[in-house]
Amino acid sequence: MTVGTQVKKTAVLLKGIEATVRTFAETERHPEAKAVWERQLPRLEAVIRQVEERVKTLEFEEPQYRGY
Repeated sequence: MTVGTQVKKTAVLLKGIEATVRTFAETERHPEAKAVWERQLPRLEAVIRQVEERVKTLEFEEPQYRGY
């Protein structure tokens, strides 16, 4: 498995985790627990942006990784 493939898989996994955290934040009834989930979302979004930027860099530097 290439580095490009691994980074892209990581991005997909992180987006799945983000969706799960959002679901927990939306459905949580306990205010403190809801706040914990909501506090994590900006951090998770920042990590996803960083990984997506890395994917773009890899695709630019190594054109064979585009579209996978």
